[in-house]
Amino acid sequence: MSSLVQRLESYFEFERLGTNWRTEILAGATTFLTMAYIVFVNPSILAAAGVPYTGAVAATCFSAACASLLMGVFARYPIAMAPGMGLNAYFTYTVVLGMGVSWQAALGAVFISGLAFLILTVVGVRQLIVAAIPSGLYAAVAAGIGLFIAVIGFRNAGIIAPAESTLVKLGNLRDPRTLLALFCLLLICGLLAWRVRAAMLLGILGASLLAFLTGVVQWRPAPYRWSEITSTAFKLDLAGILRADFVEVVFLFLFVALFDNIGTLVAVGKRAGLFEEGTRIPRLQRILISDGAATTLGSLAGTSTVVSYIESAAGVAAGGRTGVTAAVTGLLFAAALFFAPLLGALPAAATAPALIVVGFLMMTTVAEVHWGDPVLGPAAFLTMLAIPLTFSIANGLAFGFVAYTLLRIVRGEFRSINWLMYLLATLCILRFVYLGQAG
Repeated sequence: MSSLVQRLESYFEFERLGTNWRTEILAGATTFLTMAYIVFVNPSILAAAGVPYTGAVAATCFSAACASLLMGVFARYPIAMAPGMGLNAYFTYTVVLGMGVSWQAALGAVFISGLAFLILTVVGVRQLIVAAIPSGLYAAVAAGIGLFIAVIGFRNAGIIAPAESTLVKLGNLRDPRTLLALFCLLLICGLLAWRVRAAMLLGILGASLLAFLTGVVQWRPAPYRWSEITSTAFKLDLAGILRADFVEVVFLFLFVALFDNIGTLVAVGKRAGLFEEGTRIPRLQRILISDGAATTLGSLAGTSTVVSYIESAAGVAAGGRTGVTAAVTGLLFAAALFFAPLLGALPAAATAPALIVVGFLMMTTVAEVHWGDPVLGPAAFLTMLAIPLTFSIANGLAFGFVAYTLLRIVRGEFRSINWLMYLLATLCILRFVYLGQAG
């Protein structure tokens, strides 16, 4: 046994990174508590697309467990993975509800994007895309997705409501469900202010308990049957996505997840001091293969794109330095698979505030945008604003790419533009032409 432990410590480089089993296990538990809200929030969003709630809970736990274990054991990084916020909203509100694509076909698009991830990684194209686009631009994408998620949270909570003359208006703040949502929002923010690691999870569970005790909602636990748990497994429809806007849907899943993962990797890796020579990322190929495989596996289980979670920084702050941290998080998600469905569908008033808080956390990336840059600043602003206002991540990306490329040309800097940016901007313009004709 001691020989096995020593080999594991050598494999995960405990001595070089100055860590131990106790620290890594506690760090993994910290990461899990920080991101465990996804077990309830992700199924709530996917359920709006018609995905069976209990099956989505199981798929969320299963995919997060497998992906985190893969990242921890294979890539040896303390980065946990789970279905991504923003991409699940794009899956539901843009692809399924907006385009009329079935949720099974949308899962097919996620599956294809995962395979494309792996292919682009092997041939090196993925690295070229990252190098071609300014970091400030995809920082604006993350912020725009944060606004997008927050708007959905405000709507689901009843804090805002549709209005013909002003687009939106203040909702009915006397409604018990809206009051419950405001209480939950205050509770989560208060816990975050006190730096409680599991703030969002505790806020969701606390508000749900209050809702059940006061009778605002009825507790209806989902049946814990094998048929319910596996209701989303292997339900993807590859043929169905060919009848939809195939290229756009797959591209968006692929593109947003690409920069989400790279951004998280850089942020967590720098925080943990895991990079060599300032910018070189050890085992980069393994990291990229891990997240590509995770997305493919997640689609088979029945959930939207799986990405790296910035909440992994909580585990790093607790001392996590090796893949053991992510592996422990994965094991805890596996354990959650056995009891999470018993809780039933949590009320929207409890999960909607979590969307608002996640949106706020994603907005912090605006600090990475050089707003004084006469080219990058306007392009980033258009990107960030177009995503929530058009209810489409695709539109925001298209505005950003086109604006950035055209402004660089106007300034006479056309020779310094990467050829890949020209290609992306051209494709976006053609997309706008197509949408205009379709309208």
